Amino acid sequence: TETTGLSPHHGHRIIEIGCIETVNFTSTGRTYHQYINPERDVPADAFAVHGISSSFLRDKPTFKEVVNDFLKFLGEDYKLVIHNAGFDMNFINYELGSLKLPAISNEYVIDTLAMARKAFPGAKNSLDALCSRFSIDNSHRELHGALLDAEILSRVYVHLNGGPQAGFNFGHQEQATVQLNKKKQQRPRREYEPTKQELEAHKKFVSEIENPLWLCEE
Repeated sequence: TETTGLSPHHGHRIIEIGCIETVNFTSTGRTYHQYINPERDVPADAFAVHGISSSFLRDKPTFKEVVNDFLKFLGEDYKLVIHNAGFDMNFINYELGSLKLPAISNEYVIDTLAMARKAFPGAKNSLDALCSRFSIDNSHRELHGALLDAEILSRVYVHLNGGPQAGFNFGHQEQATVQLNKKKQQRPRREYEPTKQELEAHKKFVSEIENPLWLCEE
């Protein structure tokens, strides 16, 4: 989604929704895209992010007018894959609630930001940062746009699940650069306590590590 601001509870609204359908990580070519009249102004700081103006949205339908088409696109058996899902779902469920419609449960939502933070703790995990990590070309992403971001995220999501495999058809999809789902070899469980000398050696080793991940902030 694109919005007029950061929180619907402060009067902000959705102005754009973009979805790309994928099955087994492969795009089906089916999309949903809609600009929405928020029935309020678009602040300058929001316009600087997505470039969508109040005048452009003035003749667009309201969320109430498009909600049935949006829910029809989702269907019954779906998962919403969203980067920083809490932000988008906060807006979507607020809009649904304002129309007395049931909210979308978290069980239908996959947050790729949470996936990335788990896979790369301490690293930058914005959509742009993940594109750089996975060598995905996003040079055409000068401004945010819901459908463009969904298209980019569909490729990032493939990489977060181990990378594109033979037979997947993403057109110009890049080859896998990482395999995140490989199982790591585990050492046999140690059945006895470490010695005092080993504990001291470990403490000394840890103290000499520069910028450890467990002290880093994103």
